[in-house]
Amino acid sequence: MASRRSARLASLVTNAATVEPAPPPAPPAASRKRKAVTQAPAAEETKKAPSTPRKKRSKKLDGVPETLTPAEVKLIAEGAHTQKPRPAAVSRLADPNRTNAVLRSPKTSRIIAPTAVEPIPSKLGAGSKSTSLAATATTTTTTTSILEEACAHLIKVDARMKPLIDAHHCRIFSPEGLAEQIDPFEALCSSIISQQVSGAAAKTIKNRFIALFNPTTTTTSTEPAAPTDNNTPTPPPTFPRPADVASTPLETLRTAGLSQRKAEYIQGLATEFTAGTLSAQLLADAPYEEVLARLTAVRGLGQWSAEMFACFALKRLDVFSTGDLGVQRGMAAFVGRDVAKLKARGGGKWKYMGEKEMVEVAERFRPYRSLFMWYMWRVEETDVSTME
Repeated sequence: MASRRSARLASLVTNAATVEPAPPPAPPAASRKRKAVTQAPAAEETKKAPSTPRKKRSKKLDGVPETLTPAEVKLIAEGAHTQKPRPAAVSRLADPNRTNAVLRSPKTSRIIAPTAVEPIPSKLGAGSKSTSLAATATTTTTTTSILEEACAHLIKVDARMKPLIDAHHCRIFSPEGLAEQIDPFEALCSSIISQQVSGAAAKTIKNRFIALFNPTTTTTSTEPAAPTDNNTPTPPPTFPRPADVASTPLETLRTAGLSQRKAEYIQGLATEFTAGTLSAQLLADAPYEEVLARLTAVRGLGQWSAEMFACFALKRLDVFSTGDLGVQRGMAAFVGRDVAKLKARGGGKWKYMGEKEMVEVAERFRPYRSLFMWYMWRVEETDVSTME
């Protein structure tokens, strides 16, 4: 009996030695779940794709030349307006040698009517045929026809102007543009504010500046506020009068974001308007040379700023600035030069075209050099080689 039991035990031990060991127990399900959770973010990062594909932005904005004029010339941006506006309701006499803008008095907000004067005679001499033609044009030209006459003159002088004129409508001197009311004090303040800052920064500073003198308004925007309960839109805050700015401490003006110098410039400009050295009536009636002399005598307003103000605010059609790099570059391209090579060579301020040559080229387009200058900013947007 004992021997039979020993044989059975020996057999079990032998069979157990030949059986493969059982695999280790699998980790619990919970541990596998934790491992999957920790690795999920990495997997999502490699597989995740945006729901809407992003478009690559072009480095060069459409319709914007490479050589930009500083931000204070805000109307240059209106080159995007290609559709001609409807004529203004009221047609006024216009003269390329005088102020054509509708000026508003900074002191009283009333509209300034230009003083009636005799037509400006031609420089070719009294009694000449050109003099009589100039006088006839002066008495018959109106705000609804002056842009058309000016464009026809540019094309007659140089046929290469035609593709430029066909491609870009100059709203500044259009009937709609000439009907806009301009506060010369506000326009000059805006010019000072925007010096050496971006357009967005200049707009913010100007809005804060206006808000200093409109304490009851809850917005710093110059745009009309939303309509009230009676559907009447709240008028936008008004630009301060020169007397108010002149009497405000510089420390207060600087809270709008102005530098010490700009605050001094604007306060000095306000003093000129308060004293009567500058006025909307003077800017409407004075000859161009006197306008430049009065403006450049004010701290903070140089030759270039005065020329841009005369062109874009006073709407004078015979202004030409040799100190604008964009105009210089456009004129070089207009006469057929490779501006890319000129830029690479350097040449300082006059690397594209010399000042004397600029004056000689522009002289042919009198008395509409403002319009010629405006189109020179847009030469590189239009192919003028087809007219050569």
